[in-house]
Amino acid sequence: MERTLPEPWRERYVHPCQWDQTFEPLTMTDLFAQAARKFGNDPLVDFYGRRYSYAEHFREARAFAAGLQARGIGRGDRVALFLPNVPIYVPAYFGVMIAGAVAVNFSPLYSAEELEAQVADSGARLMVTVDAASLLPTALKVLRNSALEGVISGSLPRMLPTLKGLAFRLFKRGDLAPIPKSADISTWEDALGDAEPAPADYGPDDLALLQYTGGTTGTPKGAMLTHQNLSANARQIEAVDPHRNERDMIAGVLPLFHIFANATVLNRTIYNGGCMALLPRFDAAQCLKMIERTRATSMPGVPTMYQALLDDPSLAGTDFTTLRTCISGGAPLPMPLKERFEDRTRAALIEGYGLTESGIVSTNPYEGGEKPGTIGQPLPGTRLRLLDKEDPSKDAAPGDAGELAISGPQVMLGYWNRPDTAAHAFAERDGERWLRTGDIARIDEDGFVRIVDRSKDMIAVGGFKVFPSQVEAVLVEHPAVKEALVIGVLDDYYGEMPRAFVTLQDAAGGEELRDWLNARVGKHERVDSVVVRESLPRTMVGKLDRKALRAEVVDAAE
Repeated sequence: MERTLPEPWRERYVHPCQWDQTFEPLTMTDLFAQAARKFGNDPLVDFYGRRYSYAEHFREARAFAAGLQARGIGRGDRVALFLPNVPIYVPAYFGVMIAGAVAVNFSPLYSAEELEAQVADSGARLMVTVDAASLLPTALKVLRNSALEGVISGSLPRMLPTLKGLAFRLFKRGDLAPIPKSADISTWEDALGDAEPAPADYGPDDLALLQYTGGTTGTPKGAMLTHQNLSANARQIEAVDPHRNERDMIAGVLPLFHIFANATVLNRTIYNGGCMALLPRFDAAQCLKMIERTRATSMPGVPTMYQALLDDPSLAGTDFTTLRTCISGGAPLPMPLKERFEDRTRAALIEGYGLTESGIVSTNPYEGGEKPGTIGQPLPGTRLRLLDKEDPSKDAAPGDAGELAISGPQVMLGYWNRPDTAAHAFAERDGERWLRTGDIARIDEDGFVRIVDRSKDMIAVGGFKVFPSQVEAVLVEHPAVKEALVIGVLDDYYGEMPRAFVTLQDAAGGEELRDWLNARVGKHERVDSVVVRESLPRTMVGKLDRKALRAEVVDAAE
């Protein structure tokens, strides 16, 4: 018998909408066009006090689409966005789609080597970035060492209010990198076309976004998200918001390249006609100032962000009067953190759940009826079931925990160029595909879901997923390292931190190895230490045993 959510929960659906909804086919470009017509001169982006309207960004997105088409970019081509939270992200993202192409989100935390691998995998032809010293040189290195055809760079000072842009050029020149003059490098302004973009042949079921995720194997995979996947999820998120018809100012501190922000900050806000107050990177003091200055109403974030706000000395003097709801995701929300944050701000801090492969899946209600420690009830039109932990071809036995599986309009097509991996990611039931999450859960009689076990090897560092095999692959390149295992250890700030354990074939110190490794991996992949051991645990067949190592470390800590 099919084990979707128990039937009685539908009578106790706590969200302010009907669960049983369908979402009509809608492209992301039509979603944006409708919002531009409806909200016109209303602000879409606030960037340190400079406001960009819906109409302004819509015109710029169409100009960028025309510029892409003039370069020969069209249906199915991939364009990479190597961007922090800056204003040009919006017209770049939608401009790619208007041209009929596919946007590919690249994390600004990635090293050049990681970017080169994803450029090769995605087949991205162009990359859009900004002239930040931390980004543009990396993009140019990728341009020289990959099949990338060109780099388009925006100017960060030009996006700021006039006086702040001038001050940035005068006092923070070291934070900027000059944009070279070259045939394959152009400024954002030069990339905009003069003519109207030609109509592109694509529809709601066509690919719109490649969103990379490591998966439990640690191999980067591009989740293929269609226009309908993205637009349906925006509408699902909107449906559960009891304040959807009220003033909407979102504190955009989550990175837009991440699926959490893509769904809750970008797509849903545009559908709702709200405004995003963007920060290029999260800084607690700046975030508190921005919340007060813009009178923000909501802030999606990860637990470490809320902890950082609590730790900042300026919290006590911040006016949180307008802040209604903060949604926590990306990692489990500790109860003491929730209680302290709500006590200090008087805003609700609720926990939700989502995946790269499906956007947002579930959330606790914004106002009343939540069950702390759970990830809430599913969004409208989203079905859940529990699979047997050992045999996913079967459902979990009644009353048992099982692997959470999802079916809904937001679930991806599959993985880019990886049909075998995609096939493993889904369970088939009566002709339907159910996305396997890898997370072990229980579902109570009210339809609230509690995650009881983590995915196999992933480490959640402040909302970012770190895959041990990727870090291990770098570490064993050191000539002194013989074997390496990386596991997650508890951390009061980040939730978890990677820690490496090695055996050596030549003399080396743990601090030396840690510094060598951390210089070669992404910021979120850096380990807190490298522990040198005489041996590492192994399975009966001689393989290194990460599970046994993790158990040893937990026992020692206890």
